Amino acid sequence: MADTLMIGIRFLLFADLMLIVGLAAFPLYALRRLEGDATGIHAELAVAQPWLCGIGFIASLVGILALTASMQGVAIGDIAPAMFVSMATETDVGKAWIARMLALGVAIIAAGQLRRRPSGAGIILTLASATALASLVWSGHAAASEGLAGTIHRAADALHMIAAGIWLGAIAAFLILLRPATDDDEQPRYQMAAQGLERFAQVGTGCVIAIAATGLINFEMIVGLQRAGSMLHSTYGYLLIAKFLLFAGMLALAALNRWRLTPALAAADGETSRAAIRRSIALEASAAAGILALVAILGILEP
Repeated sequence: MADTLMIGIRFLLFADLMLIVGLAAFPLYALRRLEGDATGIHAELAVAQPWLCGIGFIASLVGILALTASMQGVAIGDIAPAMFVSMATETDVGKAWIARMLALGVAIIAAGQLRRRPSGAGIILTLASATALASLVWSGHAAASEGLAGTIHRAADALHMIAAGIWLGAIAAFLILLRPATDDDEQPRYQMAAQGLERFAQVGTGCVIAIAATGLINFEMIVGLQRAGSMLHSTYGYLLIAKFLLFAGMLALAALNRWRLTPALAAADGETSRAAIRRSIALEASAAAGILALVAILGILEP
């Protein structure tokens, strides 16, 4: 039961914080100097941010309580104040939690200013949420590494999650921009979505390179390239292979979007091209959700 709760909290935190980072960063590179008024799009993307920040704040609080209860061998309702204070102030994971809560506090304030100051508040929200997301490295295998190797491992893990968050947030943003039209006035949004997809191509390539490079570092630190064959004899290995396969699927879908569906969307104004890229991006989102679920499980398993 405790493991199930921790897996659920880990999944929620990963998904929530990555969405905040990605949705906050998206307008900064994809919507700048677009042909047309992007005010409405900024507002659409901003709607969910205060809620996502609040969910992250609550999930993080529940997470530290569940971890404290697990380490002390008591129920969450039986946690004494001294237990909680000790966890928060005397352990690395507790100090990372404090940093996360402070960052999420800043993020909540910035999210509330997105509509009035989309650029400035967006930058602050991106940095604050990226800090909160990076703090999760102390809740996984990277926290066990020591010395210079540990520093490299945690830095790689943080960059890995931030790059993944930018990608995941872009997927969510495009699903919003490409939703089925309700009236003829939606056509300009589709045109801006096509421009945004073109701009994401370079950012997405950078995300893929960062994810692949840092993933290789993480793999070497946790499993080791020389022991890769041993994965076939453990649950950890099977789940990690499943994660690799889902990532490969996301790469294939991203390539399809970049080289075939995006040019078709820009060249045509029919619902057929929009429906095709919506389906592809929805499949990409499903694969991403599967990866996050596997990551949530892998984090509590022994390699």
